Amino acid sequence: MEAPHVLTKSPLLLNAEQAVQVLTIFLRDEVRRTGLKKAVIGLSGGVDSALSTYLSVRALGRENVHVVLMPFRSSTPESVSDAMAVVNDLGIPHETFAITPMAEAFFTETEKSIGEMDRMRRGNVMARLRMIALYDRSQALGGLVIGTSNKTESLLGYTTLFGDNASAINPLGDLYKTQVWQLSKHLGVPDAIVSKPPSADLWPGQTDEAELGIAYHEVDELLFFMVDLRERDEALVQRGFSKDLIEKVREKVRRSQFKRRPPIIAKISSRTINTDFRYPRDWGT
Repeated sequence: MEAPHVLTKSPLLLNAEQAVQVLTIFLRDEVRRTGLKKAVIGLSGGVDSALSTYLSVRALGRENVHVVLMPFRSSTPESVSDAMAVVNDLGIPHETFAITPMAEAFFTETEKSIGEMDRMRRGNVMARLRMIALYDRSQALGGLVIGTSNKTESLLGYTTLFGDNASAINPLGDLYKTQVWQLSKHLGVPDAIVSKPPSADLWPGQTDEAELGIAYHEVDELLFFMVDLRERDEALVQRGFSKDLIEKVREKVRRSQFKRRPPIIAKISSRTINTDFRYPRDWGT
């Protein structure tokens, strides 16, 4: 089954092999510069984490890539089976760490004190619990957590701060979702993963596009012209995008800026971290 949003003709179409080479070198160099050699990845059964895994294996070797499956009790069986398809295809070390016990304990204790949690709050808790597990494994194994968040999610704020958007190194952060699909097909990610509707699998029936209210192929092209080419609204309307969609997307990008930057630090000294003092790692201070 062909994925409905795989690029065939679009300004976002990449030279796939060249992009893979760039991302492979990026991962290899950035991991080695830390003095470490292993990657730790939360493998969800979705296309983003699958692509990060395939790239990491190319960069570091299968023996240096450790993936963790972290299902919750409501996770679909397909999420686990699709994740295992990646594990079996690549022959990589893996473990399953179910987050249900600690998530349920958190929900129970929280609801005792401040009332019922809605599903958005529960989803954020699950995303952050998964990242606790990944960072723990990275410490135990002497590795780095590799990111799985793409450019579309980051720009729209469709990500959990200190949850699924947390990582030490992110090879996908400059790839729009449709480009993730393109590279995944190029690298041979299983078709079942590439073709299924994207979902964070936080509750039954949840899909990314339903939550966003926008199809990825449409919003990716809009973001490309809006962000990469810096086109004004008038030009975007001429390209066929509706004013309502343009305003909706611009507002999402604006309101989610705090998720894309380090915490803002009040300036007191002459060299404030992330303002005046940006450590040039490879050349000293």
